[in-house]
Amino acid sequence: METLKHVGGCHCGKVTYEADVPLEGCIACNCSHCEIKGLILGMVPASQFKLLSGEDNLTTYHFNKHVIDHPFCIDCGVQSFGRGKGPDGSEMVAVNLRCLKDIDVSTLKPMSYDGRKL
Repeated sequence: METLKHVGGCHCGKVTYEADVPLEGCIACNCSHCEIKGLILGMVPASQFKLLSGEDNLTTYHFNKHVIDHPFCIDCGVQSFGRGKGPDGSEMVAVNLRCLKDIDVSTLKPMSYDGRKL
């Protein structure tokens, strides 16, 4: 699976990041949070994600079991990534592929993920 460095961020541009995220194998989760926002997610180890700006411009939403951080920009409200743990306990980042500057989301083929059952 090819992994390329992409640059992304929120709508107003205060939160920016770069991530080595694969576009293949992306998911569209049907949990109440992801589904209502229309998120398309690419999962990466935290070591492949670098927040470039805007840490102080983020606040975090938690729901359900409170195990996933859903940070969003306090100015524009966009959630451009999330943080949690993988099945093995390693730190992971879920990159909202809709927030990447250099891709056409219409070319993505997200796999369905049944987050409602978690």
